[in-house]
Amino acid sequence: MQKIAYILLLLFLGACGAHKVPEEELRGVWVATVVNIDWPKNAQDGGTKKKEDFIKILDFYQDLNFNAAIVQIRAAGDAFYPSNLAPWSKYLSGKEGNPPQDFENPLEWMIDETHKRGMEFHAWLNPYRATFDLDTLALDASHDFYQHPDWMVKYGKKYYYNPGLPEVQQKFVEVVQELVTKYEIDAIHFDDYFYPYKIEGEVFDDAATFETYALPEQSLDDWRRSNVDSLVSKVYATIKKNKPWVQFGISPFGVWKNKSTDPKGSDTNAGQTNYEDLYADPLLWSEKGWLDYLAPQAYWSMDYAPASHRNVVSWWSQNLEKTHLYIGNGTYKIKNNKDKAWKRKNEIPKQLSFSSEQNNVKGNIFFSAKSLIGQHEGITKKLKRKFYRYPAKNPPPLNKLQRTVTEPMVKKITRNKNSLELTIRHLDSIPRFVDYYAMDKSKTKENLLERCYLSADQKELVTKLIMAKKRLKNGIGISISDVYGNESAMVPINLEKE
Repeated sequence: MQKIAYILLLLFLGACGAHKVPEEELRGVWVATVVNIDWPKNAQDGGTKKKEDFIKILDFYQDLNFNAAIVQIRAAGDAFYPSNLAPWSKYLSGKEGNPPQDFENPLEWMIDETHKRGMEFHAWLNPYRATFDLDTLALDASHDFYQHPDWMVKYGKKYYYNPGLPEVQQKFVEVVQELVTKYEIDAIHFDDYFYPYKIEGEVFDDAATFETYALPEQSLDDWRRSNVDSLVSKVYATIKKNKPWVQFGISPFGVWKNKSTDPKGSDTNAGQTNYEDLYADPLLWSEKGWLDYLAPQAYWSMDYAPASHRNVVSWWSQNLEKTHLYIGNGTYKIKNNKDKAWKRKNEIPKQLSFSSEQNNVKGNIFFSAKSLIGQHEGITKKLKRKFYRYPAKNPPPLNKLQRTVTEPMVKKITRNKNSLELTIRHLDSIPRFVDYYAMDKSKTKENLLERCYLSADQKELVTKLIMAKKRLKNGIGISISDVYGNESAMVPINLEKE
C-alpha cells in the first residue's frame, strides 16, 4: 500500500509539476497561405469571413500565450499587400493580380490584429519560388515570369528565380525594403526553400549564369552557396539600415550536414541537407552576424532513426552560439503520420521539455496554425498547463541598442471584483510593449500577466486585466519595453488601497 501511495504521489507531482517559465521565450506559429494551407480557408471567401478566420487563429494562440505569428505574405512571386513589385496573390483574392474584395490593406490589418493581442508579426517570404505549378496562364502579366523571363529556371513542376543573377538579388532586396519601411512588422522571415530540393534525374539549369558570374576558383556548389550567402547578407543589411530593431530570421531544413559526409555534421542520415543540396549554410550566416534567429525545422519524432528530433536539436544547440535558436516543431504530424510516435499524446510535450533542457534553445515555432485548432484538445490543454501557463517576453534583436526607457505613468485604475481597468501614459519615443506583472509578497515580479503592444504614436493605453482575487492581493507591476527589448523601471500598484 505504501508503494502504491508513493507511486500515486509521484504521478501527481509529475502531472502538476510546473515547467519553469523563462523570462524570454519565443512562442511562434507559422500561418501558411500557399495553397491556402492555414489561411484564407478559401480564396473566394468574402473579406468578413477571411477576417473572422484570421482572428480565430490569433485568438487560439493568444489563449496559449504565444507571442509571435509568422505569416506567409509572399508565397510564389506574389504578395498579400499592394505593391508594384509583385501581383496580388491568387491565394488571397482567387485570381492573381486582382485585389481582394471587401478587404482593404490586408497586411496592415493583419499586423494590427496581431499587435492587439500582444504578439509580434513576422513577415514570412519565400525568396526563390516563382510559381507553385506550371500553369503560367494563371499568372498575372505583372508577374516576374512575364516581366523578366530570363530570371526564370524551370525545375520539376515549378519555376524558380535564378539565385545567381544579381538582378534577382536586387529585386528581392527591394521587396524587403518596401515591407520594412511601409509596415510595422517585427521581423522578416525566410523558410527552408533556397535552391530547390533535388529531384532525381532533373538538372537545375544555371550553367550559363555560372559561366558568367562565378570566380575562377569556385566550384558550382561553392558558387551556388555564395549566391544564397549574398542574398542573406544583403537582406540583413537592408533591414538594419532602415529599422535596426526589425529582426531577420530563417527557418532552415533541420540537417546542416550528416556526419557521414562531415565530422562536424549531425548524427543523422537525412536524404538531403542544407549545405550539400539546398546550398544554404546557416552556420556561416550565424558566424557572420547576418541573422537575429534561426529556427531549424526539426519535424521528426524524438527517436526517429534517420534523423531523430533529439539528435537534431542537440546538434543545433551545440553548434549555434551567435544567433537566437528556436526549434521548429511539426505539430501537423500529430496522429497524422506513419511514424507511430506521432500517435502518442506526449510527443510534442516531450519535444518541448527537451528543448527547455538545452542551453541555447530560446523558443519553439509550430507548423502549422491549423494543426491544433479544433482538434487534439487534450494535447493543447497539456501545453497550456505545463509549458504556456503564463506569457513570456520575446527575445530582442541581437543588435540591441542599450537605452533608458521612461517608466509609465498610471493615470487611472478601476477595480471591479476580479478585473482591473488601467489607463497608462508614456513618454518613450520607441516603445513596443506594456508589460503587466503579478507581484509576490515581497512586492517583486512573480510572473508576466499580459503584454500589450504600444506604438510610438499611442501615448495612452487602456487595458483590462482579469485576475483571480488572490492574485490581486499583492498588487501588480507595470513597465514599458522598447523595440530593442530594454525595459523601464517597474511601477508597483498597491491594489489594496484601490
